[in-house]
Amino acid sequence: MGWGNERRLAFIDFRLYWGGRINRKDLTDFFGISVPQASTDLRKYQEEAPDNAKYDKSGKFYYATKNFKPKFTSADASDYLAQLRLISSNIIKKDESFLSFIPSFDTIPNPIRSVDSKVVREIVTAINDKMSVEILYQSMNRDQPIWRRATPHTLAYDGYRWHFRAYCYVRNAFLDFLFPRVLNIKNPQPDEIDPTADLEWSNFIEVKIAPHPGLTKAQKTRIESDYEMKDGIATLNVRAALYFYFERHFGLDKECESREAKQQQIILLNRDEVEEERALYRSKI
Repeated sequence: MGWGNERRLAFIDFRLYWGGRINRKDLTDFFGISVPQASTDLRKYQEEAPDNAKYDKSGKFYYATKNFKPKFTSADASDYLAQLRLISSNIIKKDESFLSFIPSFDTIPNPIRSVDSKVVREIVTAINDKMSVEILYQSMNRDQPIWRRATPHTLAYDGYRWHFRAYCYVRNAFLDFLFPRVLNIKNPQPDEIDPTADLEWSNFIEVKIAPHPGLTKAQKTRIESDYEMKDGIATLNVRAALYFYFERHFGLDKECESREAKQQQIILLNRDEVEEERALYRSKI
């Protein structure tokens, strides 16, 4: 079975789970296939998952049974909600989504951060070819941009914006570089910097979070459920290089316990261990 068939079966699975029904027109409209091909796909789906769908002759559609169990998709709520976010961000159009019905929704808008596609392409090329490049970079620690040679090795997303990790020959350390602050790139050269030497990127820190102590017992129980905590604790593995962004995103700085419990909701339990590991992995060669 080819990739196209698998994709169409996943589409049927998704539509049945989240929309409750599907017909041949859904397949022909979305994939641009013929009616006979759509019928073949639906028959194949029923062969693979015989207890998942029944045919309504009067309505001429297949509907999900009470015994429905996803066969070709995870049926994870995060997949459904992710498609809503992609639509909201104009990354995909509504008719490009697997969703049959799109409920009323909205998301908090993020200010547009301009990223030059040429910069991204050249950084990705440098990573792939194991090259260093000279970048004209506007650091917030300087009034004017300066040229510096850097060897990029990976891309990262902090929840708001993309950056790349690279060895910087000015600072002699692995650093984060924001794409929008790269004003120009030139002079690629072969480089032998080993990406595994970036200890902050290569190593993970065990982070333990718990409900804010100021919450009531019922509120703590709700937070424990929200974060899938066990015995009141959720343990997360965060790359040392991304911990700063993680801490900022969840408000887990040193003042987190002093904030109003209903506002903060979670706290960091093992700050000393986290800070000790972060210091251990500070990027140097």
